[in-house]
Amino acid sequence: MAAASDPVELGAPWGPARPEPPPTRFHPVHGANIRVDPSGTRATRVESFAHGVCFSREPLAPGQVFLVEIEEKELGWCGHLRLGLTALDPASLAAVPEFSLPDLVSLGHTWVFAITRHHNRVPREGRPEVEALAPSCPPALLVEPHLCIEQFRIPRDRLVGRSRPGLYSHLLDQLYELNMLPPTARRSRLGVLFCPRPDGTADMHIVINGEDMGPSARGLPAAQPLYAVVDVFASTKSVRLVQVEYGCRYPTPWAATPPGPVSGQEPARTPETVPSLQTLCRLVIQRSVVHRLAIDGLHLPKGLKDFCKYE
Repeated sequence: MAAASDPVELGAPWGPARPEPPPTRFHPVHGANIRVDPSGTRATRVESFAHGVCFSREPLAPGQVFLVEIEEKELGWCGHLRLGLTALDPASLAAVPEFSLPDLVSLGHTWVFAITRHHNRVPREGRPEVEALAPSCPPALLVEPHLCIEQFRIPRDRLVGRSRPGLYSHLLDQLYELNMLPPTARRSRLGVLFCPRPDGTADMHIVINGEDMGPSARGLPAAQPLYAVVDVFASTKSVRLVQVEYGCRYPTPWAATPPGPVSGQEPARTPETVPSLQTLCRLVIQRSVVHRLAIDGLHLPKGLKDFCKYE
């Protein structure tokens, strides 16, 4: 695991010099009303509306997305999921606070926000606030396969929520892709990550269904281990972790830059992010059918069918 304090070049691609982080898991330390399944990938609040604070088991690496999908909702409560980062080691807490806001935040070195469509964006000094609050352009969601957040480029495919397979799943999936549903709707995917800056600090970003909501907090201590915080609060009852595929980076001949000043010098080639073979195969299968229910009729192993329908 590449801890936050490891010397990693800003924006360095995942590869031999920077191993891809291990699968994310929930920390065994959590709120009193939380039950984590044996795999460590699903957290459910079993009663009340509070005591639902969870943490990542390991500190996040720079650019690593801690991504959760809302699996269950519970009517009758006011409020939704809360998400953020903390520099506090969960194992060092005498007791997990009842709420992330304001209890955990009041302990210091913690940045947590309630999930909303118009998220808090922190402008940089000398820049107008309207620039920081400007929404990202929705059409880019349709054409850009990667999400670019500061120096990081992340494949968007796993970041976007997907509906349960059904007669109208092909229509609902488009609503997730366009980020037109409420951000805390069932099956929405929400992520948090931090991006180090040259001055030794970091910006925290929250991602909703593949769209970056902008820097929610600045000045985080990039040299300290930063754990993800997920508060399964009020109407949000259960979440599961989604593993992000960061892909590999290869130099591509078609992205070559012009030749250097020396005659005949071979042009430098720009690295390109390539999704994993597993992801590419799944995308080909999904695009070959009208909707995901049709995958059941293909002559494929059941495990592969389920992967194509649900992931």
